[in-house]
Amino acid sequence: MADTTHPPNIIQLWHNVAAQPRSRYGAELRQILNLERAIAAMAELTQWPGYGATPLRSLSGLSEAIGVGQIAYKDESNRFGLGSFKALGGAYAVLRQVTQQVRQITGDPTVSFEAVRAGGYAEIVAQLVMTTATDGNHGRSVAWGAQQLGCPCVIFIHERVSVAREKAIAQYGATVIRVPGNYDSAVRWADAQAAANGWILLSDTSYAGYTEIPCDVMQGYTLMVEEVLQQWPQVMASAPPWPTHVFIQAGVGGLAAAVCAHLWERWEVAPVAGRGDRPPRLIVVEPATAACLYETACHGELVDVHGSLETLMGCLSAGRPSLLAWDILKLGAEVFMTIPDELAAHAMRLLADGIGGDRPIVAGESGAAGLAALLGISQQPELRSQIHLDENSRILLFGTEGAMDPEVYQQIVSEFPSP
Repeated sequence: MADTTHPPNIIQLWHNVAAQPRSRYGAELRQILNLERAIAAMAELTQWPGYGATPLRSLSGLSEAIGVGQIAYKDESNRFGLGSFKALGGAYAVLRQVTQQVRQITGDPTVSFEAVRAGGYAEIVAQLVMTTATDGNHGRSVAWGAQQLGCPCVIFIHERVSVAREKAIAQYGATVIRVPGNYDSAVRWADAQAAANGWILLSDTSYAGYTEIPCDVMQGYTLMVEEVLQQWPQVMASAPPWPTHVFIQAGVGGLAAAVCAHLWERWEVAPVAGRGDRPPRLIVVEPATAACLYETACHGELVDVHGSLETLMGCLSAGRPSLLAWDILKLGAEVFMTIPDELAAHAMRLLADGIGGDRPIVAGESGAAGLAALLGISQQPELRSQIHLDENSRILLFGTEGAMDPEVYQQIVSEFPSP
């Protein structure tokens, strides 16, 4: 059996005293994400060619090794063949924005998503340029979505994005432009170029004056959460019902907010026997070198983190929280924590090896972050106690990406990912 201990590291935890896990999911939050729009997104996304629910995997061997009741891992490594959960967000936002533009240009408010997807307005669509900034996965989703509809696409990446991730975006026909600085610099480049050229900006982060489209991106992610709720009773049949803890990784916070909002509202409006009177305890996980949400939680107001933001967990490298994501997380997330890169690499190797009969799983650097946080806490009795982690706890993890850069993956786990 592989060793579940990890190298020496520093883990920081911040308990969010403003969290209201038993309060109502209020009207202000429903302006950002809500169940009605989630159902609409699901209805559309499940009709796309190639759709299939990604697997929820039970990690019984690992749960026994670290002394918890059960671990469930949502494996997003083959979502629509793009390798990450981001396929649900960026491409969905592309479709919504293109359809909205077609309706405005034609003067026909009845133009449907299906008609746009079928190519019925190809001449109009070909004039619409999509753009965004990315660390890799979101840009790949936007490029894929644009290619499916037949519109041009320009993607901005920063100087530390790997060549492999750049090529993965370009393969969908996008023009990829590398700019100096970090992810936040790329966001500013994309915003400026969209404004100057009349392009449609499809960012996965929100800020003052830019909020509508990031809501569409986040709403797409909720399909993944709904799949978990449908899969849990079957996959976890041997365990007591429903998760008690969710460890969710964060960059700008869009994914974490989507998970938080959907679970919160589902627990409120659709009670199910055995779920209890509160949603699972949500723990938001960030790299120690790019912990903008952690710092924001500590200060009680939006905080920018400066510097290179360099981290092995490249898709979590962000210095500024998403404005709307923070509005949800400041009330719904109970713990914010940071982890070092070494712990993420260790989690990748454990998943690749399989523990106690668990099926080996290919997880990218950012995809393993939730497990990394769980591993870090599980070996420290004081931290376990603080988040009420014990032998009866049922953990939900989101494996948000596969091996998006095979060379990096090889270096970390010493083997190439399986097909």
